[in-house]
Amino acid sequence: MIKKLLIGALVSAAFFTHSQAKEKYFVVERESSSVAVIENGLPRHHMQNMHNMNHGVIKFYDNDGYLISRDGYIVRFDPRSEKKLNEYKTSKSAIGFVINKNYVAVANYDDKSVDILSRDLKPIEKIKTGSRNVGIKIYKNYLVFSEMDKDAIAIYEDVNRGRGKPHFKLVKEFKNVGVMPFDAMIKGDKYINGFFQSPWFGVVDLDTLKFEKIQLQLDDRKPVLKVPHFGFWSISDSKVFIPAVGDNKVFVFTPDFKFIKAIKTEGLPVFTALSPDKKYLAVTFSGKKFPVIQIIDTKTLRVIKRFEFDGKVLHLRWSNEKPELYISVNDSNKVAVLNTKGWWLKREILTIKKPSGIFIYQKGK
Repeated sequence: MIKKLLIGALVSAAFFTHSQAKEKYFVVERESSSVAVIENGLPRHHMQNMHNMNHGVIKFYDNDGYLISRDGYIVRFDPRSEKKLNEYKTSKSAIGFVINKNYVAVANYDDKSVDILSRDLKPIEKIKTGSRNVGIKIYKNYLVFSEMDKDAIAIYEDVNRGRGKPHFKLVKEFKNVGVMPFDAMIKGDKYINGFFQSPWFGVVDLDTLKFEKIQLQLDDRKPVLKVPHFGFWSISDSKVFIPAVGDNKVFVFTPDFKFIKAIKTEGLPVFTALSPDKKYLAVTFSGKKFPVIQIIDTKTLRVIKRFEFDGKVLHLRWSNEKPELYISVNDSNKVAVLNTKGWWLKREILTIKKPSGIFIYQKGK
């Protein structure tokens, strides 16, 4: 009788834990055309046949999941059942995409275009740009992206203003903004992009359609092995964090781009990721410092913690639900999980093949 009660209690506890978890982690398995699924800190499933995952990116909108592969496929899947729904090949090589209520826009490298698709991935139109395209974002009825080969920023407007099938017309192209734009982020009405070979970043005010350059204090620049990534997660209410290109620094600015500080880091930064409470910034690196991450206190702007792993760290993601930081350790085929209250290694999830990007599906949203 006691044994039955204990078993029942364990089953109930397991069910309660499972039902309470709101986060599901989708981890790109870089070299096996697959995506690992982690739930409640345990590997749950591997989604197969997802094409070239060398630079795989996943995003969610409502109850749809979307994945872009390096070889130009956009895949739609159900994040609840983890089943692929449909796919569409936009080009030979794609790099980024955005979603809104009635379209998906894909930025292509090769064939130098931007594809506009319906939410179920039916082609609507192809915008020929004559350039590799990066840093694609949506603001109101605008579609904004950077043209890497033209040193330009393009702004297109949906002339149907979000009603029915979109149709885009070019309204503004900023030329000679900087040499080789490589990524961008957006905060409110500000589109912020970085340049591979210019000592500044650019800011477009999307309400006034004006552009300005913000100079960066760079020392002797080092060879860049992995281009830094910008993202919404490196912007707080009071600070903007910009990873330097070719210098061991993270720059800090006010929201109106007044310089605050250049934080010295151990290596060349790649990802700068803010914790959900905006108290900490996690930084990853390239080159010899690939296995290292540093944690910066966003109030004091000082490095407070350092962790070194047994392989290259390719990505990380803060949990929105628990005090945890998930880290892809690519060479060791694992995802490490740090407890961010006491800053200690909580667990290692060992069945993830060559992990890179980590993406969270928030159930119930």
